[in-house]
Amino acid sequence: MPVGVPPKGGPLGRSRSRLSASGLTTFLRCPRQWFLSRKVGLSSPSSIGQITGLVIEDAFCRVLMNRPGPMGSLDDLRLWAYGLCKTEAEKAWNEGQEAWSARLWKRQDSDWSTVEVDDYEQKIRNGVDLFLDEVHACFQQNGGPYLETYRSGETPFNVPSPAWGEVPQFPVPEKVQSLKARDWTIQHSFMWQSKNEAIQWNEAWEIARPWFKDPRVHQPQRMFHPEGWAAGELDLVLRWDGRIRLVDIKSGHSGSAFAESLQHQLRFYAWLWSRTNEQGTVEKMQGWYLSSKERIDYSALSEKELTLMDEEFFQINQQMREMGEGASILPAEGSNQIGNHTQACSGEAAGCSWCGVSLENLDSAGPMNDTTRQTMIDGFEIQPPCLPFSSIPSRVDVAGDLIAQWGPLPNHFNEPVLGAMLKAGEATIAVEEAEPGAYPDLHESKETNVVIKNALPGVWRDQPRLYVDAESEILPQSETEIPGTRIGLLRTRANVEGMVLSVRQQNGKRLDARPWSMLAFHLWDGRHVVEVVAFGSAISERLLKLEPGEKIRLIGAELGWRAGLVQLRIDVRKTRVELPGRSFA
Repeated sequence: MPVGVPPKGGPLGRSRSRLSASGLTTFLRCPRQWFLSRKVGLSSPSSIGQITGLVIEDAFCRVLMNRPGPMGSLDDLRLWAYGLCKTEAEKAWNEGQEAWSARLWKRQDSDWSTVEVDDYEQKIRNGVDLFLDEVHACFQQNGGPYLETYRSGETPFNVPSPAWGEVPQFPVPEKVQSLKARDWTIQHSFMWQSKNEAIQWNEAWEIARPWFKDPRVHQPQRMFHPEGWAAGELDLVLRWDGRIRLVDIKSGHSGSAFAESLQHQLRFYAWLWSRTNEQGTVEKMQGWYLSSKERIDYSALSEKELTLMDEEFFQINQQMREMGEGASILPAEGSNQIGNHTQACSGEAAGCSWCGVSLENLDSAGPMNDTTRQTMIDGFEIQPPCLPFSSIPSRVDVAGDLIAQWGPLPNHFNEPVLGAMLKAGEATIAVEEAEPGAYPDLHESKETNVVIKNALPGVWRDQPRLYVDAESEILPQSETEIPGTRIGLLRTRANVEGMVLSVRQQNGKRLDARPWSMLAFHLWDGRHVVEVVAFGSAISERLLKLEPGEKIRLIGAELGWRAGLVQLRIDVRKTRVELPGRSFA
């Protein structure tokens, strides 16, 4: 099946250490771009093109989900589909406008009034034309090998192609309320011809319909590597003729700066399909460009190529995991902050922005406004009680007795992680994986009297906590010297101040469809950058009004970690937020 439940982290786990298709292509273009944008999480101002790509792809898939009635010809089918394109284009335009208005940080040279619904409609039509080529081929082959299977009321695939009237396939159905009680067939019935009758055009549409992400399913629809370190989300899977073809949809054209990444993205999907034992063997990969109505073909990968990719992708993922620790240096030129990948690309690679930032040449730094740029040039002083980000301790050694174990249970990101309790004297502290799968041997210790080495100190809901990851160790006290760090002396909060470099807000739904929201912004203290996050009720109106270049002071921010990097969290009860204008004088 083209979707699954991850072996680590739960379906909502968007681990920054997990290899994805987009992460792979970013890394291949520029490792520093990947580090700053993916692992550190630095964002750039939103562009209209980013939103356009998302809403147009969703609209195209919604057109494909419709079920045509009897049609006399391919032209009749095309005319019917074009009518749907017009309706979906208007809906996509409205969705895009709403998404654009909700973005906290947008490109100053972009105006939604320049977006034309006719352009949306044409791109969706182009996608439909590419699909109708498949429908025509299916008709010419009398429905292909699965015609009679469909006519008998069955589907030849583990997961059927989404369609209005069919029951949606949720990766974790037990989390969805009233799934079986709902009637999904209302107003979307479809009549198949009798056995051995000639193929009809509406049947060819139904059979040729690819698998794609079902818009009714709020849960992530991804493939996951069995070992959990790679995941991918496909756009389309064509399979009506018995041949598996993976398709990636692009709203632009093949001459864009990102076109080179398509082949790497598709080869990653084909590799992941084979390693997750999906139904069938990938025989071709394609890119569908909706602006130019192009179909770009790539040959299938041999078993030898797939085997070589096992090592290639694993090594890339290992490099990703080893890049960065604690607070991240910015600008990073000439530092060893990201392992062996120390040379910036000067911002010339597709998608690069923060890569080219240097104190010697700030004029060409794309993601910064005039205020941000001038502050980086002038610098500023950190005043008490605040301290530089570099003073935040990243690793500690703590001794005690393991007295309890639990999990996997959800952490603050709703990702299942392993946990335990460590007791030293009268004090106890929770020990938890820094992220899903970060320390899978947490429950494997045969000794209860232990030393936890290289743990990350933090706090959650006003309770101190130790986070463990791949750099951590749990050893018997008899094999190591007892460290001097006491539980009661662990630093779990930080007083910081800095300039806002980027800001973004994310909203979504949990597995059970309950909504969640997170605000993230990055602070620069003159030398290092850290991420600050606020969840739910901690997202205040004044935080939503933050702008890049603005200075802010946080007193009592919770100390946390994400992929080995500092992540400060705003506690609605304990963290004081000060916004003293453009200076701290």
